[in-house]
Amino acid sequence: MIDVRLIREDRPAVAAALGRRGVEPAEVDRVAELDETSRHLLQAREALRVQVKELSRQVGEARRSGDQPAAESLSAESRAFGEREREAAGQAEAAQASLRHALLLLPNLPSDEAPDGAGTEDNVEIRRWWPGIDEGTEAPEFADHQRVPHWEIGEQLGILDLERGAKLSGSMFPLFRQMGARLLRALTAFALAHHVDAYEEIRPPSLVLTETMIATGHLPRFGDEGYHIERDDLWAIPTAEVPLTSLYRGEIIDEASLPMRFCAVTPCFRREAGAAGRDTRGLLRIHEFDKVELMAYATEAQAASVHADITARAEGLLQELGLMYRVLDLCTGDLAGPSARTLDLEVFMPGEDRFWEVSSVSWYRDYQARRANVRYRPSSGGQPVLVHTLNGSALAWSRVWPALVETGRQPDGSVRLPDCLAPYLGGETVIRPS
Repeated sequence: MIDVRLIREDRPAVAAALGRRGVEPAEVDRVAELDETSRHLLQAREALRVQVKELSRQVGEARRSGDQPAAESLSAESRAFGEREREAAGQAEAAQASLRHALLLLPNLPSDEAPDGAGTEDNVEIRRWWPGIDEGTEAPEFADHQRVPHWEIGEQLGILDLERGAKLSGSMFPLFRQMGARLLRALTAFALAHHVDAYEEIRPPSLVLTETMIATGHLPRFGDEGYHIERDDLWAIPTAEVPLTSLYRGEIIDEASLPMRFCAVTPCFRREAGAAGRDTRGLLRIHEFDKVELMAYATEAQAASVHADITARAEGLLQELGLMYRVLDLCTGDLAGPSARTLDLEVFMPGEDRFWEVSSVSWYRDYQARRANVRYRPSSGGQPVLVHTLNGSALAWSRVWPALVETGRQPDGSVRLPDCLAPYLGGETVIRPS
């Protein structure tokens, strides 16, 4: 969440920044009012506490001097003030809870570099890449045999069994078979091998506490999109970003250890609803998928270079896989709530004749760290400072897998996979009908 002191010190500036995201000034005003009420009640409680302490001191003096009537009178007055203090404390705690809830619902301040816009149509394309672009070749023209949707290819080759996946778990839970399952495993090993030079591999739990979901901003705003296990009050993670962000929750890190970089491969669980059944065929929107996530703690000064590194790593994987993609700078109206700036990588799928997002590389400033209370101790001394958090997928396989299958489809119906995956597939790079 944003620092409430920013609203105290310059409410118009905060309102203007959040206005770029479509937030009404009234929402900022409401937070300011709740903050003022909370501070007023805290001051009132503190004043009553001082009164109680003073009366307690006077009671003690009266008893030491033997003035029992005065001691009894002062004691009764102290009890009355004590009751008022307890009432004031309850009111102050309720006001603070209301203020925190309102702050949790406010999105992050967008970066100055994030383009203005209302939605996806206003995102700015930065660049495109395809095999051979460095040699000046034109964008590829995909043949008819490549313009077959991956769910049809998967069924023909016996590597994707959506019917049995649905039989086991319901719709939008896929089941991969034979080379389809091996391809997922190969992609994961391929990606991890490219990140271990700088990112510590973590295997976090797949179920997390509510406070862990709150830390990243997935709660309270997006609770309907998650899978909640009410009996244990645990959430199935929508991304490894969630547990990785809270890895050092409530701790203070030495600045010398920053940036701290982590990578994790986990299942991800999301209630992907689609739009009236659109885009719900195949793997495009599913409830469970595997993803390799990169996440980092950094200082503010380090954030830009870390963001660039995560982006470059995700792009590097797509280039090695030979997939055509584009990079979008998300406009303020399309940013996720916690993000200050996000670059989306979208891969082209010839079977759908469109680009699909496979990675969002985001910088959150100290928005998430304030929720998780992750700080670092400056090497120069002074008070601990909140870290900046950054993350991005490298990559999400539920859309890379279809792109590879469609792009690599051959005229005879087989699929030719990139040579870079051969070491992770026992040397095999062709998928043929089983």
